[in-house]
This record gives sequence, C-alpha cells and structure tokens, in this order.
Amino acid sequence: MAVPPRKALTGLVAATFTPMTAKGDVNLSVIGPYVDYLVLKQGVHNIFGKFLQGKVDHVIVHVGCLSLRESQELARHAAGIGADGISVISPSFFKPPSTGALLQFLQEVASAAPHVPFYYYHLPDVTGVKICAQDVLQGAQELIPSFQGLKFSSRDLMDFGQCVNSSPRSWPMLYGVDEQLLSALVLGAHGAVGSTYNYMGSVVNGMLAAFEKGDVAQARKIQFQTQEVLSFAFQLGFDLAVNKQLMLVLSGLPLGPPRLPLLQGSQEHAEQIRDKLERTLGLLTPNCCAMGV
Repeated sequence: MAVPPRKALTGLVAATFTPMTAKGDVNLSVIGPYVDYLVLKQGVHNIFGKFLQGKVDHVIVHVGCLSLRESQELARHAAGIGADGISVISPSFFKPPSTGALLQFLQEVASAAPHVPFYYYHLPDVTGVKICAQDVLQGAQELIPSFQGLKFSSRDLMDFGQCVNSSPRSWPMLYGVDEQLLSALVLGAHGAVGSTYNYMGSVVNGMLAAFEKGDVAQARKIQFQTQEVLSFAFQLGFDLAVNKQLMLVLSGLPLGPPRLPLLQGSQEHAEQIRDKLERTLGLLTPNCCAMGV
C-alpha cells in the first residue's frame, strides 16, 4: 500500500550540522536552540536532522549507511520517533554495479519503515555512483510504495529536468547545489536542501519569493550574490569543516568540531567568508544570547 501524501515538502530544507562535544559525542543540548535559530532567524522550517515535534514542518532523517542492516535499523528508529520522511544515499565503498542493484538496496531499507515517506539522496560527486537519478526514479515507482521524492545534489541539470518531467507531480523534487538553485527552480524544483541555508536561508527565501512572483530579475540578482560569496569561499577551500566553522562564527551556536577524520575548519577562512557575506548580502552575526544559547 502506498504511503498517503502528507503536507507538501516545499521551500528550503537545512542540511544541518551535527553539534559535537570536544570528546566527539553528539551535543544534544544545542538541538533546541539550533532549531530556534533556523526557524526564527532564517525562516527555514524543514530540516535534515533530529525530530523535534512542533518546532518545524518537516524533519527528514538520513538513514543511509554502507551496511544494509544499519540502514534498516536507523529507518525503524526514524519511524519510531515520528519522522516525516527518511532519505537514503547510495553505498559508496562497495558501489552498486547497476540501477537494479541500487534499487534493491533502497527497497530493502524502505521495507524497514514502510509507512514513512522515502526519499532518494542523489550525490554522485561524493559517492562515485554515476547512475542517473532518472533511472532510479523510474524503477522506484513500482518497487518502493513509500517512495515520495528526491534530493538531487548534482550539477547535471539535464538529469534533474528529466526527473521532474517523468515523475508524479506529487513527488517533491528538491535540489541540492545551492549555487545553481535558480536554474533548478526554472526546471520545476519544489524546493532545495543545502548546508548554506543554515545561515543564508533568509536571503535565499527572498529569491524563492521573487521567483514565485515572476520577478526573475530580482531572483537572478540574489542568485548572483550567493554565487559571488560561494565562489569566494571555494577559493579558500570551502569543505564541510570550514562550512561548520562558518556556521559557528555566524550563529554563535556551540556546534563543536567536525567528526574525525575531518579536522577543525580554519577560523581565519571562516571569518573571511563571514566578512564576504556581510559585504555582499548584508548578513550580520546575530546575537544568539537572546535565544538562550
């Protein structure tokens, strides 16, 4: 039986950073203030992260692992805590040799939480799995009754456009390359998932609003501004560790270090990107003390 559709998943989804202690444990005490920051400061009401009932509209829990059994265990846990959806990335050490093999893996994970909406997370540049997302979606419609959408994190806009064109209109098509979001909106993206929406959500929400109103010139202006910032950041080596450090600098939230094998991001680079954000987008470091952080 197919999963009944829930409230439409649209707009921005923050790919959240995991708050960590110095010893490498998850710092659960930061979760509440973090969500408050996203909702109140950035206007972001959907997250990839831990379930917090009543705080946000949607919480999508990523459960993909190299191990099928671990993925299934996490899927069952997500269902048990009331998550609004689960997302699964392809295994990346022993890579699926075909679309059929990947679909079989996804089907087995989905079967552990059959009543929870299931989203495929397409991230070929990181996983090294070059299977077209369109091929996965076409097979998923029959094999996975709970399948309800896609997080597409690739610059291949032709593949993304074909995913939108060939999928049921009820499936959310979420784009994951922040610097190309406007192009994806033109192709029919329902929303976007990205780490920069943790601190640029308010700005990008302005771009979404302009696009919805048909003000393409304003939407393009905002996209060009975010591209200017991200281009500058990429030149400094904008990896996950630096991105998390930047979030700490901008929000004041005690997010802690990244998890090994990633090393602490450069404070200097984070501050340089912060300055670029302020010059280009007018984003100022908020006073998190007001939120009890």
